[in-house]
Amino acid sequence: MDAQVPGHCGGSKPSPNAPKTTHVNVAPGSESSQGNNRRKKTRRGKRGRRKRGKKQRDDPPPYLPPEAEEGNIEYKLKLVNPTQYRFEHLATQLKWRLQEGRGEALYQIGVEDNGLLVGLSQSEMTASLSTLRRMAEKVGADITLLREREVDYGSAETGCRKIAEVLVRKVPDNQQFLDLRVAVLGNVDVGKSTLLGVLTQGELDNGRGRARLNLFRHLHEIQTGRTSSISFEILGFNSKGEVVNYSESRTAEEICESSSKMITFMDLAGHHKYLKTTIFGLTSYCPDFAMLVVGANTGIVGTTREHLGLAMALKVPIFVVVSKVDVCVCGRGALERTLRQLTRLLKQPGCSRLPLLVANGDDAVSAAQHFTHSSSVTPIFTVSSVSGENLDLLKIFLNVLPPLSNSKEQEELMQQLTEFQVDEIYSVPDVGTVVGGTLYSGVCGEGERLLVGPTEEGGFLRARVQSIQRNRSSVRVLRAGQAATLALGNVPRTLLRKGMVMVSPKMRPVICWRFEAAVVLLFHAKSFRPGFQVTVHVGNVRQTATVECLHGKEELRTGESGVVCFRFLKHAEYLRVGAKLLFRQGLTKGIGHVAQLLLTSANTPDQNHSP
Repeated sequence: MDAQVPGHCGGSKPSPNAPKTTHVNVAPGSESSQGNNRRKKTRRGKRGRRKRGKKQRDDPPPYLPPEAEEGNIEYKLKLVNPTQYRFEHLATQLKWRLQEGRGEALYQIGVEDNGLLVGLSQSEMTASLSTLRRMAEKVGADITLLREREVDYGSAETGCRKIAEVLVRKVPDNQQFLDLRVAVLGNVDVGKSTLLGVLTQGELDNGRGRARLNLFRHLHEIQTGRTSSISFEILGFNSKGEVVNYSESRTAEEICESSSKMITFMDLAGHHKYLKTTIFGLTSYCPDFAMLVVGANTGIVGTTREHLGLAMALKVPIFVVVSKVDVCVCGRGALERTLRQLTRLLKQPGCSRLPLLVANGDDAVSAAQHFTHSSSVTPIFTVSSVSGENLDLLKIFLNVLPPLSNSKEQEELMQQLTEFQVDEIYSVPDVGTVVGGTLYSGVCGEGERLLVGPTEEGGFLRARVQSIQRNRSSVRVLRAGQAATLALGNVPRTLLRKGMVMVSPKMRPVICWRFEAAVVLLFHAKSFRPGFQVTVHVGNVRQTATVECLHGKEELRTGESGVVCFRFLKHAEYLRVGAKLLFRQGLTKGIGHVAQLLLTSANTPDQNHSP
């Protein structure tokens, strides 16, 4: 039997070229053993440190969410010297993204389609931006470089690599600019009107409210400095992202002609006495966003919580502006206390929001992108209308802010029959009766014949649209989602009221006295029973209604939900099933949606009635 060779398994033979090895038996616990163990641990420790360090250097860069097929966000790794065929394909792709974003597209350069941040060298980035600029010129758009960020691989061999975020905006044609509506909320005397005056007029305030004088519509507003009605102000951005306001343009028509994107601010009342006007502005004018203004020196007081609750109940995205930070220059404690109050309020279980304090331009761009994609993110700005502190960050945010609806949703609304909500009524010399409001669905053009109603008798009047003005400039066509004023000529103003609609005769509209709604009772002192009277807000409809019955229950208490049957007291109204509903009476508040219209034979309007 062959003898076993030390160091090898039994039965196996060493290779003839194998080096000779000497094996020394070391007793456990001896000094040599301890030294060997120490050396092994030291080597393992060094190897472990080397491996860990290498792993840190080789960590991949962070990912963005994968590129979506729909939407206006496009990822491009590089755009260096494309062929003519490739360039035409890229231009067509850019045109599609602009259409999806209703005139705006966001390009991430140096990013793969799966969202991996690869980055480009400086020469590659310069060439890619040059190609993107040529693409934009071909489709009639301009580009704005929002920000560049370095991608750190942790290795010096790769050099400095960057990714770029570029906003592509189409040059407006036929005044079909992108229009976003922002409702301005907040307690009285926090500087809402002053802030809007500074943004739209382009001049800082003198500390005594000079900037707000152009916004007031009534003498008592100028005397008291408190808004009691709904006023509208516009702020434009051109295709290059530059601000267009009254500092360089004399009229609103000039602002519209020079702007690719328009922000329409609705200045709402902050005093509790005018709460019904504020609710009407939120429900009727369908704002895309809400800007809650809080005074840095006063904090969360008065109607601030109520306005925040109203916007959340109507599911309007909210961002916060802390004004008057110049008052807190000597002691920043008041500002920090206000920010802590805001953080606690937004993080409460009822809100469950994530506050995001905007401190620089990168924060403003990130806040605008995350704001529309995540309903929980709430950007917070700290500004001053006197010193101009951080006003540029607010303008960057408004410039980048994308629309909530995409082109597909708007196309679906435009294909429906015409429905226009009447929110305001005017008498203009040499023009006649003019109604203002929002086109909910369809397309409305000059010369179109519509039905206006319902009247107090339950009928609809025939009217013809003679002219259309949008943001105080004449247009020929109005599309779904746009706000405008329509001239109706000789239709008597006495027959019209707020809350009416103008619809296509093909719709054959019906109205109702009674309707059912699925509601949640937010607050009530005792119990909500049949016979209780509340003021109901449904879109542009605002009327007192009586609770006729509760289905399956005898009463509702705070926090409970149920199906309630309401009956209007004064006259029948035109409602849509599924429309958001808000009702109040004193401290009683509730929200819900219209579930069913209870029609009777008396609800059928007289379609042939004419003034």
